[in-house]
Amino acid sequence: MTVLSEIVASTREAVQQRRRQLPLADLEAKLAVRGEDRPFAEALARSGLSVIAEFKRRSPSAGEIRPGLAVEQLVTSYERGGAAALSVLTEEANFGGSLVDLVAARAASNLPILRKDFIVDGYQLVESAVAGADAILLIVAALDPAELELLYGLAGSLDLDVLVEVHDEQGLADALELIDPEPIAITNRNLRDFSVDVETTHRLLADVPAGKTVVSESGLSRRDQLIELERVGVDAVLVGESLLSAEDPLAALQQLTGGHDVARPEDR
Repeated sequence: MTVLSEIVASTREAVQQRRRQLPLADLEAKLAVRGEDRPFAEALARSGLSVIAEFKRRSPSAGEIRPGLAVEQLVTSYERGGAAALSVLTEEANFGGSLVDLVAARAASNLPILRKDFIVDGYQLVESAVAGADAILLIVAALDPAELELLYGLAGSLDLDVLVEVHDEQGLADALELIDPEPIAITNRNLRDFSVDVETTHRLLADVPAGKTVVSESGLSRRDQLIELERVGVDAVLVGESLLSAEDPLAALQQLTGGHDVARPEDR
């Protein structure tokens, strides 16, 4: 089995366990108290290169990234550093995340939030909406065509934006044919062995139809990389480990974006 297939298998099992603990009908009853909408896709389409700044606790490749860091502290720094949106990794077994982290991030920040996880079941979409996510990630390589179409449509019915992630030419072609997603993410991480090659974005970008919002993910840690991606037509980047491992994540984000400390409205 590949790393991805192992994670997907464990995710399906974990979702079924949560479904037994809290039936779907009971979970759906909580949708009535969902908070304000914060358009995720709209934030990525703004002028200039947008940064989606990520919170995650660990990864299979890097291990524990920043022990003891509070979600609230980090997302506040990200917002002040000029991030356009947040990504919160909620997968538990391999990344140490949870929906508790997403709820905490939403309470601490005004930015739209992407739930980054291995979404394989409609139950997870309802969870996402209840927890306050504004968008969810769908990984083409983790889903069969019928699942991709079903989950993409269900997310729309729940008023969740969808970031569709591809990592190779076949995945991109399949996504464009099945659902014609907007926005679309190109991950530089090979989802079979988790190796990273930043040239993946440059290679696949040529096959993305003009006018689509494109996000580049993984392996991005330098301002010159971002400048080059913006030059070739990328609209946004998702950055996680390079910020989380920095001594000062706020300063690291400002260095990446060339930005400055941005006071939140309530601090003015």
